[in-house]
Amino acid sequence: MADSKIFLSESEMPQAWYNIQPDLPAPLMPPLNPATGEPLVPEDLLPLFPMSLIEQEMGMERWVDIPDEVLRIYKLWRPSPLHRAFALEEELGTPARIYYKNESVSPAGSHKPNTAVAQAYYNKQDGVTRIATETGAGQWGSALALACSLFDIECQVYMVRISYDQKPYRRLMMETWGAQCLPSPSNQTEAGRRILARDPDSPGSLGLAISEAVEDAASREDTKYSLGSVLNHVLMHQTITGLEIKKQLAIAGDKLDVLCGCVGGGSNFAGFCFPFVKDKLDGQDIRFVGAEPRACPKLTRAQYRYDFGDNAQLTPLLKMHTLGHSFIPPPIHAGGLRYHGDAPLLSLLVDQKLVEARAYYQNEVFEAAVTFARTEGHLPAPETAHAIKCGIDEALRCKETGKEECIVIGYSGHGHFDLASYDAYLRGQLEDVDLPQETIDEAMKDVPDITWPR
Repeated sequence: MADSKIFLSESEMPQAWYNIQPDLPAPLMPPLNPATGEPLVPEDLLPLFPMSLIEQEMGMERWVDIPDEVLRIYKLWRPSPLHRAFALEEELGTPARIYYKNESVSPAGSHKPNTAVAQAYYNKQDGVTRIATETGAGQWGSALALACSLFDIECQVYMVRISYDQKPYRRLMMETWGAQCLPSPSNQTEAGRRILARDPDSPGSLGLAISEAVEDAASREDTKYSLGSVLNHVLMHQTITGLEIKKQLAIAGDKLDVLCGCVGGGSNFAGFCFPFVKDKLDGQDIRFVGAEPRACPKLTRAQYRYDFGDNAQLTPLLKMHTLGHSFIPPPIHAGGLRYHGDAPLLSLLVDQKLVEARAYYQNEVFEAAVTFARTEGHLPAPETAHAIKCGIDEALRCKETGKEECIVIGYSGHGHFDLASYDAYLRGQLEDVDLPQETIDEAMKDVPDITWPR
């Protein structure tokens, strides 16, 4: 029997991140300054980010060396294993070969430390003593709390209120690592107070939590802002996962046909698939399928246009698939996927038809998660369960066609702090949400009418 886990030694861990920008099939539209409407220059971002990260955000070097100190910390959990899902294959009766890249082995339980450690390192090098951020389901907040603890940086997290209430142990994990965690909307910022005045029971959103964190960072000299997804440098840091998959599939003597991942802001899915995009552009027959909630369908139903990354319109304007910066998604359990927009880099690849997208209801996602847990043993996060549902669908397609394809699932995080979600599903209390088109249309009224070049 073939090995069920494929490991790399620490010496085989990638030594550089992959920057996809030089290999894009079409130009990436520039981020625009919200005050002037002109393309951002590096100085525009200095109030929020250290120059080293700004240079990565705008850089065109294909490979960026990973600093030794970051590599040293990565070795706490990297390289992560690639599992062959033999039991799931047998359960489905599929001829497909199913693998999953297990990012849940990190101390924070997800892929998020891949960029959190890098961002904390560059902020520390720049003399930053405090970082403000937002988090949806709490995976990013946990990861940044860990990273800031390792580099002795104060960490302030604004956690989307519905997730703050649903996942108290994520908050406790952040606090254990020394971070302060507040529910968003909060009364600590003007953006939060404005929302609370209008709706005291607001469940919050990532767009609103971003507004609070950006406002916090911009108002203090000692503070920078850190984002866990969407931005170019964040996606680049995550490519270490896809680069490891390439090496691991080579060891297995296999070749990728389909890669499935969940999509919130886009960082984990991009990290898995970007290292393979050049192969597809060079003629290799590979499919990339991003799975998202039907309650927040930015890739399957949203427009591709310039919009703000946050509710209060404090961030630069980005060309992306967006449901509108004022859109407040329904309070589904996959909190990390409740973002109104998507990464410009990933949005471009979707627009170019290089990446597919698929949307699912909550109950079918949790059904797939339970099937996975009862075969492979691992309990996935609700976000990760979207990728698993997608992978199962692809495997069942192979069962119908008889094709022996290689399917890789991005297992982005465990669900150990999401047991309330599983309890709701197992008790039949989980609601499926159909998002009316008029709700999207209403939110899109607030999106500025901008084209570039003019």
